[in-house]
Amino acid sequence: MTERIVLAYSGGLDTSVAIGWIGEATGAEVIAVAVDVGQGGESLETIRQRALGCGAVEAYVADARDEFANEYCVPTLKANGLYQGHYPLVSAISRPVIVKHLVKAAREFGASTVAHGCTGKGNDQVRFEVGIQTLGPDLKCIAPVRDLALTRDKAIAFAEEKGLPIETTKKNPYSIDQNVWGRAVETGYLEDIWNAPTKDIYDYTATPEFPPAPDEVTISFEAGVPVAVDGVKHTPLQIIQELNRRAGAQGVGRIDVVEDRLVGIKSREIYEAPGAMALITAHKHLEDVTIEREQARFKATVGQRWAELVYDGQWFSPLKRSLDVFIDDTQKYVSGDIRMVLHGGQAIVNGRRSETSLYDFSLATYDTGDTFDQSNAKGFIEIWGMASKVASGRDLRVEGK
Repeated sequence: MTERIVLAYSGGLDTSVAIGWIGEATGAEVIAVAVDVGQGGESLETIRQRALGCGAVEAYVADARDEFANEYCVPTLKANGLYQGHYPLVSAISRPVIVKHLVKAAREFGASTVAHGCTGKGNDQVRFEVGIQTLGPDLKCIAPVRDLALTRDKAIAFAEEKGLPIETTKKNPYSIDQNVWGRAVETGYLEDIWNAPTKDIYDYTATPEFPPAPDEVTISFEAGVPVAVDGVKHTPLQIIQELNRRAGAQGVGRIDVVEDRLVGIKSREIYEAPGAMALITAHKHLEDVTIEREQARFKATVGQRWAELVYDGQWFSPLKRSLDVFIDDTQKYVSGDIRMVLHGGQAIVNGRRSETSLYDFSLATYDTGDTFDQSNAKGFIEIWGMASKVASGRDLRVEGK
């Protein structure tokens, strides 16, 4: 039986050429796998037909937008997942769902190997291969661009020689990855980290310097999950899409950062994540109202470690699963409404309400009706500072000798 290889297929030049390239280099049949995570552009059917036209023996396509929103974006929101405090894990959280479908397709079509289009410099090669090793430990992995020296020049020449149904002349100077959670742009002009981004880089967001009128929006949550916008019930996918539109129109969610890649180099990245950043802001403000102080402090540490694991391709790892359990437990009372104003590149919270709030007006007020017993404060402060006071006395005693 002829060996079969499953290829993560985007419909672009490199992965279209990789179908025939892999076939010639290995003698295997190629099954193209395209997964819709809200990246927009061409329809899955158009991509499927192109894959077949480029020589794939089968083309597996999956509309995974709701799956991606429910099982990957929502957990990221619960964790307030921001790598190095900036990056909302746009690409990092899409790779596990793609891996899941790659392994599923490999089982369905009897493939022994999975191929992806990553280079040897990036994080995605790790995310794909670690995920595949975890979900399909018997499967082998290859990367044509990295392992078979498939350069862009070779790809164009191969496509023209074979008459493949793919555009070979258009050359975008940037490397772009996008889905419903956001958009990532790198390389080209941006590799000089002194260069400011030009307007042509952006697509999900409008220029915030000349915004439309302020847009006030109310986002409702139940146990950490967004469930409604302005009182209208929606699925998580629909809510992300609506906030992408509304926050994007106000220029919210533009991020310019130099981050630490897993492979040990620093990389300049431009991100657009209007819906994600608006939701994370709203969610964090609701947690401030509903999560107890020490739990909230520890959750911030857990969230940072969670983001590092996901960035590093460890979505399916035991530690990530354990942290998910903790995070889910913290979300039990994260229910209520957050009102925010979207305007001029900012998402500013100006109201919050919750039936599970820990905010007690009668304790917080400085006006008549205050139930806080201030006479307790003096003794509390003395006991709270006792350890430091004793240590300071020891320092003076020892240093005075």
